[in-house]
Order: sequence, then structure tokens, then C-alpha cells
Amino acid sequence: MERRHWLMPLLLLLALTAGGASLRAEEPPTRQPRQPVGPIDDTAKTEAAKKASESDYELYKIFADTLDQIERNYVKDVSRRELMEAAIKGALEKLDPYSNYINPDEISRFRTSVEHQFGGIGIQIGMEDGQLKVISPLLGTPAYRAGLESGDAILEIDGKSTEGIQIDEAVKLLKGEPDTKVTLVVRHAGSREKTTISVTREIVHVETVLGDSRKSDDTWDFMLDRDKHIGYIRITAFGRDTAAEVKEAVEALQKEGLKGLIIDLRFNPGGLLSAAIEVSDLFISEGKIVSTKGRNTPERTWEAVKDGTFEGFPMVVLVNHYSASASEIFSAALQDHKRAVVIGERTWGKGSVQNVIELEEGKSALKLTTAGYHRPSGKNIHRYPEAKESDEWGVMPDKGYEVKMNGSQTAQLIEYRRRRDILIGKHEKALSSSDAKQSDVPEKSEAEPKTEDAEKPVDADKPAADEKPAVESDATPAEPAEEKPAEDKPADEAPASEEKPAAEEAKEETKEDDEPVDVTTSLSKVDPQLQKAVDYLSTELARGPEESTP
Repeated sequence: MERRHWLMPLLLLLALTAGGASLRAEEPPTRQPRQPVGPIDDTAKTEAAKKASESDYELYKIFADTLDQIERNYVKDVSRRELMEAAIKGALEKLDPYSNYINPDEISRFRTSVEHQFGGIGIQIGMEDGQLKVISPLLGTPAYRAGLESGDAILEIDGKSTEGIQIDEAVKLLKGEPDTKVTLVVRHAGSREKTTISVTREIVHVETVLGDSRKSDDTWDFMLDRDKHIGYIRITAFGRDTAAEVKEAVEALQKEGLKGLIIDLRFNPGGLLSAAIEVSDLFISEGKIVSTKGRNTPERTWEAVKDGTFEGFPMVVLVNHYSASASEIFSAALQDHKRAVVIGERTWGKGSVQNVIELEEGKSALKLTTAGYHRPSGKNIHRYPEAKESDEWGVMPDKGYEVKMNGSQTAQLIEYRRRRDILIGKHEKALSSSDAKQSDVPEKSEAEPKTEDAEKPVDADKPAADEKPAVESDATPAEPAEEKPAEDKPADEAPASEEKPAAEEAKEETKEDDEPVDVTTSLSKVDPQLQKAVDYLSTELARGPEESTP
């Protein structure tokens, strides 16, 4: 009997829940208060409610008895927490791919993906032949200021050898509380000497707004074509600071004479609903941006406001099959309002909103689908399991602007972008400025990026992040974001389905007679979708403002 003592409180708790006690954590804190009702006099209704309560109690009792039998009689010892977490996950599997449970071991990583910031030194790392290598420091971080560069080998972390170390372990050693120090022994690329570097951790911000290339001071250059004044902004995820970063980038472009703008959302798995709305509002002066509605949540509609809107220039939004959720909200809003032409491929098709509910006083959390969202035109975005290609879902490119890319092209594009994202170290800059021969340039590390992602339970086929190097935060720059407050629900993250990730599709679809594309070749070969966007804007700008038609 002593082994059953924990079951009675459980049964009592479940019975209270079934009886209507205020234990329903899934109800959003911002829900409208229920209207007071008078006493129920209808005997039939009272009896029906009583029978329903008794039926619920019997179901909960079966659950409790099952846990008791497992604990007492299963061939191996299983902890109660393991059983309860398994039960929770089993219940969520009956729902949709986007509802899941975040246990205490995952909660820190999850919060990093929400905030797009963490305590650490700000570095991307990878493995090459069993050696931990620096892929790139993040601009302006402690690692950047300390002189860590692409290709550097990290030999020790706080006295611990990194020989044969796993990426996850290295990440845990590098990250930590702000104002604490970590000591690294490194060997710079092209050198045989070891250098000891002490770095003080800070709150590191992972940027979500990127350009096409970097300037000499390592900041992003958002002007793609200086002759035609065409700007280019790449959004990797919709985080808390994304709208402010986009606003800053556009204002910088306007100072350089911006005439046309490309917003690249390819491989963007989504992020915060609030961020998608804020970024959309930067380019739409009036009308509906998006609306949401759920079974237990009031319908809400977000309207654009004219103040602060960027107008007077044509726009393109680039999307592909791996653009999802918040990316679809943005692209659909600009397409429906005819503010931009959508170019690329049909998007993923995720039209649901998740609410994040804290459990155990924040030690764990439940991510639950609570509503669906609708684009301004009212057209459907969500791709249901039974959906066909001929059905209406996702965001389709505008007529005449669909540009499909096969697996080998997609893989080449990912690698092309990865290389352009890397910060060039001072050693390479010095060699470049002195017209050094190619043979004299230190060999750049081709370290393999981390391929196991922290959010696999939801994102079984992560599109872009799998091709990114590991960041010490356990979250890559493209890591999708979530948010806790119910009034600021995340539109969720990367899509989940039975389809394979972009990297795997690229390998499978590459034919033997496919010739590899050199990333130094023309834009039309390395990125035909971006070339199409440039061609469109060039034509629009040639017509003049009166003739331009998005």
C-alpha cells in the first residue's frame, strides 16, 4: 500500500479538474471573464453533469491504476517523472505536430530560442576531424573582441581538453552567467602556436536580420545593387527585436538612396506572431494584417497603422518551401495588400498559433495550439494532413514568378549563404590587402556544422537550422522563437511533417550528371530566385513610379 500513496492525491487532483476546479492552465490569462450564471434548476442537466463527472473520474482512475501497475510490476524500475512525462507527451501526440511539452532539461534552450539572446561569449562552432573549430564569432561579442576568428582550433576550455568532445558538451562549457570568465587555449588558423585567451561572458544577442554581404568593418551591407539602389534584407526568424532591426536597416538603406527592396524569408521557420505583425506594419499603411481565432480564445484582428510606414518603392518577398508560420503571415499580408510581389516557391503551410504555458513555476512548459490565423484576404494558409497540392494552402508566388529549385541547387544556396555569413578574420584581411597569393592564404576551416537540433520533438525536419553551425547558446541564428505571454502568442517555429529536410532532399535529388555550381559564378546560377527578384525590380524601376504595378 505504501507504493500507492502517491496515487490518491493524483486521483483527487484529476477529479477536481473534471469537476470544474480552476486548474485549466491552458486557458489564456487574457481570456474574457465568464459571465456570471444563476443556479441550475434543470434536474436533467444536473444529472447529465453528474454522470459526465463520474465518467471522467473513472477514466482518470484507469490512468492512475495503470501507472501504479507499471511502477509495481514492470520488469525494470521506471521513475515517476519519466512515466508522467511520457503520459503528457502521449496525450500531446493525439493533437497536432506543433503542441509539445518542454521538460526541465530543455527549458533553458527553449528560452534562448524565444529571446534570441543568451549568456556566453558569442561564437559559432563546429567539428573537423574530431577537432573543435571556430566557424565564426558573432559581431561585437566578447569572442569577436577577443580576436577569435574563423578556422581557429579550440584546444581547451577551462582546462578541459576538447579532443573528441561533443558539440553539446562544448556549448555547455562555453555558455554561462554574464560577468563570469571562461579560459580558452586556441591555435589560430595558419599558426602552430597555442594562445591562451580569457573571455568574460556577456548577454549575447543573436541577430535575425542579415544582409547579402559584410562591409570592411564586418557589419552587414544591405545594399545589393548600388547602381540600381536595390536593397536586400534577410530575416532568419521573427524574434523580439526583429522589427527594430528591420526598421534600422531600411532607414540605413534610405540614406543610401533606396529605390527597391527585397525581403528574403527563405528557410525562415517563423517565430513570434507579434514580430510578424510589427514587421508587416512597417510596410503596410492600412487594413488588416492578420486575424486569429480559437475554440477558447476570442477572435482578434490586427490592423496596420500609417504612422512609420515605409512607402514609395517597389518590393519583393522571397519565399520557399521552408518559409513557415510567421513568414507566411508577413508574405501573405504584403501580397494581399499588393505591397510586394512574392517570388520563389510555395510556402510550408502552417496556419496555427501556439500559446506557451509555464508549468512547475517555470521549470517546464507546455506549448499548445490554441488558435488558427487567417490572411487578410481570408484565404486558408494551413496545410492539413489530408491536403492535396491542388488545395488552397500556404502562400503561392505571384503568377509568373514561381522559381523552383532542385535539391542540388538548394544545397548549393545553403552553402553559399553560410560562407557569406562568416566573419573574415584579421589574418585573412591582412593577406588580402597585401595582394597575397592564394597559396599563402591560411586554409579556411570547413568544419561540419552541428546537425542535431535542440527542438527535434517539434521540428523533425528542420529546414535551415540544420545547415547552420552550432552556436554556444544551443540555438542557431535561425532558431525559431517561442513566447510565453498569452497576449503575445508565437506563431510557432519550424514546420514539422514527414517530409525530409532541405539538406537530405538535396542529397537525394542530386543526379550524377549534375555539375556542382561554383559560388563565384553569376547570381543567376547560384541563386536564380534572387536573380528573378533583381530582374523584377530592375524592370519596375525602369518603368518609373507611375507605371510600376506590384
